[in-house]
Amino acid sequence: MKNRKIKLILVLSTVLLLLFTSLNVFTSYVKMKRTVEESIGNQSLEAAKTIAAAIDTDTYQQFLNDPVRNEYYWELRSYLNDAREKLGALYVYTLEVDNPKVSKAMIAGVPKEIEEGFIIGEACTVPEEQVKRAYEEKTYVTGVIEDSSYGSYLSVGVPIKDEAGKVIGYLGIDISADTLNDIKGKVLKNNILLFVFNGVFILIVVGSFLFLQRWYQKEVTKEIGYTEDTYQTEIKTLITSVSSLRHDFTNHIQVLHGLLQLGESAQAQQYVESLSKEVQAIESLKFNIDHLGLSILLQTKKLAAQNYNIDMDFTISHDAFNKIKTTDLIKILSNLIDNAIDATIELPEDERKITIGCEADDTHYVFKITNTGPKIMENEHIFKQGYSTKKIEKGKIRGQGLFIVKEIVSKYNGKILIDSTNELETTAIVEIPRK
Repeated sequence: MKNRKIKLILVLSTVLLLLFTSLNVFTSYVKMKRTVEESIGNQSLEAAKTIAAAIDTDTYQQFLNDPVRNEYYWELRSYLNDAREKLGALYVYTLEVDNPKVSKAMIAGVPKEIEEGFIIGEACTVPEEQVKRAYEEKTYVTGVIEDSSYGSYLSVGVPIKDEAGKVIGYLGIDISADTLNDIKGKVLKNNILLFVFNGVFILIVVGSFLFLQRWYQKEVTKEIGYTEDTYQTEIKTLITSVSSLRHDFTNHIQVLHGLLQLGESAQAQQYVESLSKEVQAIESLKFNIDHLGLSILLQTKKLAAQNYNIDMDFTISHDAFNKIKTTDLIKILSNLIDNAIDATIELPEDERKITIGCEADDTHYVFKITNTGPKIMENEHIFKQGYSTKKIEKGKIRGQGLFIVKEIVSKYNGKILIDSTNELETTAIVEIPRK
C-alpha cells in the first residue's frame, strides 16, 4: 500500500512537472509572438507617418475633387507602389474615413500593369474599432486580420494632413502574415535556448522541491526515532523505578509491622516521618518547575538515583525553557544525567552524589550536572560517535550520549564543557543562547 502511494506521488509529480514546463514554454511563445507583432506594428506605424508626410497633398486633394483614374491618381499610385516596394509591405494605400464604422480604399500602391481589383471607393476590411480611431483622427494598429480576398495581414494607419493641418485622408500599410511568421520564426530560433533554459529551470526547481521534501521526511523520521528511543529509555527506567519502589514499599511495611508488634511506636513514627520526607522531595519537583517535560524527566531520574542510593539535588530556575525544543532539552539532560549515574555507582554508596542545575538568565540557558566518580582523562575523542570510557557490555551500544548532546548543542550555537578534577568529581556544563 505504501509503495503504491509513493508511485502515485511520483506519477503525479512527473505529470505536474511536464504540465508546468509545457505551460511555461507556451506562455513564453505567446508572449514572444505578441511582442513581435507589437514591434512590427510600431515600426510600420512610424514608416506610415514618414510616407504620409511626404505625399503631395495638393495632388491628393486634386484627386479627391474628382476621384477617378486620372493623372493625379497615377502619380500617387506610382509613389505609393514605390514606397511599398522599399518597405516590403503587402500593400500601401490611402483611405477615406467619413463615418466611424466603415472606411473606403481610394488609391492602392500596386504596379501599373495590375488593372483588376483595387476599385476606388471600395469598402476596406479595416475593423470597426480601428475605423473609429481613424474617424477621431488618431493612428491605429490592428491585430492579424484574416481576409479571404487579400490574405492574412496586420494593418496600420495614420492621417494625411494638408499644409493647414487638416486631415484629408488616411494612409494605410498592410504587412503580410507570412512576413510576420518569418520574423517570428527567426526570433523563436534565436530564443530557443531561452525556452530550453526555462524548461530546465522548472525541472531543477521542482526536482529540488522533491529532493528537499524527501530529505525533510527523512530528517523528521530520524528525529522521531531519536525521540522514541529517548522516551522508551525513560519509560523503562520509570518502570524499573516503580518496581523498585514497590519492592521497597513491601520492605517498609514489614519494618513498620515489626516495630508496631514490638510496641516500638516511637521508632515506627520516626520511620514514617523519614519516608514522608523522601516522598515530599520527589513531589516538590512538580510545583517548582515550570517546564512539564523537564519536571517529569527529573522525577524519573530522581527515582532512578534512589534505586542506586545516589544523593541527587536540584537547582532549577523558574523559567519555561521554551527557546529549546522539549525533545532536545530531554535528550541533553537525559544523556548527561545517565552518564553521571553510570559514573557515580562505581563509588561506595556513601560517596554517591549528583547535583543538577538548570538556570536561565536574559541571554543564556546554563545546564550543569556534577557527579562524584572516576576522573575522566582529558581526551578530544569523548564527543565522537562510538567513543566511550565505559566498559563494553554485550548487547549494549556505547559512545552515543555525548555525541548526541554535542550535535544538539551545536544546532543551537551553544557550547559544552566537560571538567573532571582530581577530587573524583566531574562537571558537564552546557550553555545555550536564548536568541
